[in-house]
Amino acid sequence: MAMGSLNDKTSSAPIAEINMVPLVDVMLVLLVIFIITAPLLTNAIKIELPRAAVTPNVASAAQVELTIRKDGSLFWNGAPVTTDILPERFAAAAAQQPQPELHIHADRLAYFESVTKVMSLAGKAGLQRIGFITDPEKD
Repeated sequence: MAMGSLNDKTSSAPIAEINMVPLVDVMLVLLVIFIITAPLLTNAIKIELPRAAVTPNVASAAQVELTIRKDGSLFWNGAPVTTDILPERFAAAAAQQPQPELHIHADRLAYFESVTKVMSLAGKAGLQRIGFITDPEKD
């Protein structure tokens, strides 16, 4: 829609206005499309899922505490052991049902090599649940 005057004496400069009619047309078309498609998206298929009553299995596994001191000495639940006996004890623990959890409590100044050796022996014996005990209160 051109805006002009009947006076021919003025210069014919371009008019800098935005034509809103096409924009409104597009918005109305989009509105109609969304009004039509919105009910189609809300249809749900009703199915009946089976119900199962599950009771939790409360079998607490035993815990094996293995302490590693900074001098390399090992303690199995408080009793001193050697590295040669550990594979037999780990195999016996892995054979139990449910399998006990191995809690490794290593001294802060213990060598990393002794900790990894114990973990490797436990893994080879078949122990699957290995954890570390830490004491954040100690400096």
